[in-house]
Amino acid sequence: MDSVVCSARVLVPRSFIPSFRPHCQPHRQRTQQRFRLSIVAVSSNDFKTGTEIEIDNAPWRVIEFLHVKPGKGSAFVRTKLKNCITGNTVERTFRAGEVLEDATVQKNVKQFTYRDGDQYVFMDMVSFEESRLNAKEIGDKANWLREGMDCTVVSWKNRILEVDLPIAMKYKVVQTDPGVKGNRESGGTKPATLDTGAVVNVPLFVDEGEEIIIDTRTGEYMSRAKS
Repeated sequence: MDSVVCSARVLVPRSFIPSFRPHCQPHRQRTQQRFRLSIVAVSSNDFKTGTEIEIDNAPWRVIEFLHVKPGKGSAFVRTKLKNCITGNTVERTFRAGEVLEDATVQKNVKQFTYRDGDQYVFMDMVSFEESRLNAKEIGDKANWLREGMDCTVVSWKNRILEVDLPIAMKYKVVQTDPGVKGNRESGGTKPATLDTGAVVNVPLFVDEGEEIIIDTRTGEYMSRAKS
């Protein structure tokens, strides 16, 4: 009886070797099936504002969509997409029912801990892992960042795309012209410098030392803070 030498230097009869192959193939198939199932698909029929899809190895967010059913021909979906990395927008049409890969954008809450030169440092308070973004990546949101603020860090394939701040935040007015009695109903505004250095327009009745609520998405005054 012929024999072959295995890597463990044990002689195994050749007739036994084929019996191992059937057990290996199903395992490879199951592994491949699990890998395929891990990819999340999105149908164009299910598009809605905010849906994130992957096209040409980049994440895109649906910001406008319209389902069209022409009198002749196949139905389609007309969309306006925003590139989550560059911010560029494009218009694109998809067949009704067309299947695309989900962009699987991840959102994690991290705390803004400090600024290191041109970099802003955010920390995962569970793993204590740090993430850094430069001033260009933060943009105007730097006006509203303050140490200890919990932010939502949006990432895709381990690349940070953006940082979402809490919408309504409290800030202190450190410099503004004195308020004038009776100005509450005048509807006028004046510039005010906040404790972060940002300058916003506030009602004429707001005084230095007061705390106000700002909409961090727009940088607009919302109200006085409750004491």
